[in-house]
Amino acid sequence: MNQKQLTVSYTEFPDPADLPAADRELLDAATTALPTSYAPYSNFRVAAAARLRDGTIVTGANIENAAYPMCICAEPNALAAAASLKPGMPVVSMAVTVKAPGRILSAPASPCGSCRQILSEHESRFGHQLRLILRAETGPTYVFDRASDLLPFGFSGELL
Repeated sequence: MNQKQLTVSYTEFPDPADLPAADRELLDAATTALPTSYAPYSNFRVAAAARLRDGTIVTGANIENAAYPMCICAEPNALAAAASLKPGMPVVSMAVTVKAPGRILSAPASPCGSCRQILSEHESRFGHQLRLILRAETGPTYVFDRASDLLPFGFSGELL
């Protein structure tokens, strides 16, 4: 038996003002997109802003449905907007922010498992890292150099 260990590296910024200007701009775009969320059932709002390789920024927000499996998360919504606007161009960074009902979140919410898979596949598809910036309403901001760091042992098209 061989015991192994995984390590996930990320940078924590206690104050969003300490982020690089490009990351702050992306986070501001995600925050601006929060009101476009359609979350009548959970009231848990998520918005994402994606920067394409050419600098274009697109946003997406979660869209709930009474049949919960049919909900669309903010992250793939932003990737779909990017793919529709500029087919074949990779997203190089994405900021995701959240707002919960009845309380102020002080720690970022990580993308769900499905979104982690979608973000990881985007990196594989384009052979390009996707910088991921996560923030709640208050508290620290987490920055991952690669979205795939959130999905160790992810399923890959290489297996098919």
